[in-house]
Amino acid sequence: MKPADVKTADVSTARANPARPNPAGANPARPTRLSARDTLSEALAGILRRPGRAVLTALGTVLGVGSFVAVLGLTATISSQIDGRFNVLTATEVTVEDVATQHDEFAGPAFPADAEQRLRQVAGIAHAGVMWTVRLDPTTPIGALPPGPGPGPGPGGGGAGPGTAGAGSGGTAVVAASPGAVAALAPTLQQGRLYDEFAERSRQRVALVGSGVAERLGITTLATNPVVHIGQEPFTVAGIIADVEREPEHLLSVLVPRSTAEELWGPPGPSGASMLIDTELGAARQVAELVPLALRPDHPEYLKAVPPPDPRMLRSGVTSDLSALFLLLAGICLVIGAVGIANTTLVAVLERTGEIGLRRALGARGRHVSAQFLTESAALGGLGGLVGTALGELTVVAVALVRDWTPVIHPATVVAAPLAGLVTGLLAGLHPAWRAARIEPAEALRR
Repeated sequence: MKPADVKTADVSTARANPARPNPAGANPARPTRLSARDTLSEALAGILRRPGRAVLTALGTVLGVGSFVAVLGLTATISSQIDGRFNVLTATEVTVEDVATQHDEFAGPAFPADAEQRLRQVAGIAHAGVMWTVRLDPTTPIGALPPGPGPGPGPGGGGAGPGTAGAGSGGTAVVAASPGAVAALAPTLQQGRLYDEFAERSRQRVALVGSGVAERLGITTLATNPVVHIGQEPFTVAGIIADVEREPEHLLSVLVPRSTAEELWGPPGPSGASMLIDTELGAARQVAELVPLALRPDHPEYLKAVPPPDPRMLRSGVTSDLSALFLLLAGICLVIGAVGIANTTLVAVLERTGEIGLRRALGARGRHVSAQFLTESAALGGLGGLVGTALGELTVVAVALVRDWTPVIHPATVVAAPLAGLVTGLLAGLHPAWRAARIEPAEALRR
């Protein structure tokens, strides 16, 4: 072994074991240390050296974390609004179906003629009534003028000749609905009024039309007492419905009294009728249990009452759907932010190769250099997480104010969001820090 080799080996041994004397007379090697305070100060200095780049680097994390907070906050806020609307409207709706033919194929219509009067004895019901779609011949015309051999619509608009499709002419259906059923639809009138119990008892030829049907028939005012003809039968238009809160498909229908429809076209077919009930808030499920027995005490099984679904199930379904969609977008933003931090940190490592070599030559170890760059990337991610959390909260509050909602943000979201940014920055800096730790001092100083 050559003398130089012996000296090198002895020095290496002395570094490995400082208590052992160095044969070459050199001082024992002292291990270098880098405190947490020094690491933070060096990382902060590296970030402040290029503030513009640091801001752009953290922007991806800001967007990702901000989207994360805004998504969770808006999802919770919208879910609470859905619950409120559900309780006000859907939670007060009960439908009753005629299932008599499922139990007896020879059974007639399950709803008695005095169904509305019987339900007035049941507490918690605001409005209730029977309705069904009238079975008409497909060629039955529906128009503002009586059918005839002429070409069709006249100056009044909406007239129909015998060749016009009926029972849905132009997509128009004829629906037999008692006054209680019309009230349960919660209609908003554009003109006129709703027909009442007197029209039901006296079997009057009156009708309600949706705004779409009125426009198609050319009915713009009720001052001229317009008439809609269903085949050869004229019906005076009592009112034009602008909107309904329940079953909006009836805006494309002509509503006539139930007794009038039975007199002209007969009772509904098997299982053709249904009942719509508007209940007081909180009484829907109790009403659904009592209605079959109140209407048909002899055969309550002939009627199937359908209560509103559980609002918690609705909220859970909506929340999961919204969260799955928007959290995916937030995750994509976080990934983009992590790639930006990793790319910028790697560029910084390449630009500061000389600095890294000088630090290594002065005694810094690879883990010290790695810790410095990891701290820089984690600081950028944490800073982006804080700013993104603030922006996400402001977004939720702003949307809630515009929509007149109550903003809902869970505390766990506010705590987890900055940590998500910190973890994102830490993971993004792993590869650049590993590259920096592997730079050899001699090679770095030659560049």
